[in-house]
Amino acid sequence: MAEPSGVVVLGSTGSVGSNALDVIGRLPDRFRLIGLGACSQWQRLAEQANQFRPAAVAVYNPDAAEKLSKALNGSGSKILSGSEGMTELVTHADCQKVLAASSGTSTLAAILAAIKAGKTIALANKELLVMAGAIAMPLAKEHQATIIPVDSEHSAIFQAAQCGKRSEIRKVFITASGGPFRNGSIEQMAKANVQEALAHPTWSMGPKVTIDSATMMNKALEIIEAHWLFDLPADMIEVVIHPESIIHSMVEFRDGSVLAQMSPPDMRSPIQYALTFPERLAGCTPRLDVGHLASMSFHPPDYKRFPAIELGYQVAKTGGTSGAVLNAANEALVEAFLDKRIRLTDIPVMAKTILDHHSLISDPDLSDILTAADWAVNEVHKCIG
Repeated sequence: MAEPSGVVVLGSTGSVGSNALDVIGRLPDRFRLIGLGACSQWQRLAEQANQFRPAAVAVYNPDAAEKLSKALNGSGSKILSGSEGMTELVTHADCQKVLAASSGTSTLAAILAAIKAGKTIALANKELLVMAGAIAMPLAKEHQATIIPVDSEHSAIFQAAQCGKRSEIRKVFITASGGPFRNGSIEQMAKANVQEALAHPTWSMGPKVTIDSATMMNKALEIIEAHWLFDLPADMIEVVIHPESIIHSMVEFRDGSVLAQMSPPDMRSPIQYALTFPERLAGCTPRLDVGHLASMSFHPPDYKRFPAIELGYQVAKTGGTSGAVLNAANEALVEAFLDKRIRLTDIPVMAKTILDHHSLISDPDLSDILTAADWAVNEVHKCIG
């Protein structure tokens, strides 16, 4: 049997990262944890480092790095910090695979460095493709790096697409649970409080992702990701509401065949597939009991109630720095909603206003992208005071 693959997990203290460590821990003959990375949760990171004993641990926040260094004194793990530390972590000579589960922009440079180093990237970081897809995908091709999606919807498309050539795909369908307001009115959404918006009917996620599900901005971002990941124009990507969350996405081929990937809603399944591809190993997730599926329903989204979806199509068509603006504006607006400074329904409206007032750079570098994101955040602050 081949030597276990060396894996680095960025964003190890979050939900996806924690699930990834569970998967890795169950497959010791396949994977060896080389490094852990997080933004600032040094205490949780120290616990993980003591459990897995990686060669190196990186934390973005310098104050957290100092505390982590004291907590892990004598552990044998090298302590790294900042963007440079993250880059050193993912380009470690013993690392073959990087599980990019971090959220936000703090690890963008590191993930791009891993791509340049030819690593296999199991990608759960939305920002890389939403903000910098035009940089990341050509770079992956140039350096023969493999990018395998971890998000359940894109993992499903990736899996189904293995059954045909790219030229044979007619359309992809990204499924959506519809979130807590799939049956609510615009008036109910406008009056919704934070607790109601965080009451997701299917998935257990962090607050930011859960609010994105409530506005369906998550589908806008997934449209942009699918555009870059699978080299698809916007008109080949369709969102469909599927409340049961059993089918995670579907691919329609030109002969009329539609292939769907089905599984219980558990992130460990797409994480394991991304890490073990092209193999399929025995999983640690519950099996789907097809005999007890009462029904599965599908219907188109209501764009009047969920105008955020249209922003995904707009950005996929526009390209350039528009993805960075939408992503950053949305993050700032979600934070404002969670702080009870704006209404839930204000998020897509204000995001569109900021997007429409942006001076587009069509062929940006990473500096242009980060500058555009900073501009968008400042515009949000101006709008809400």
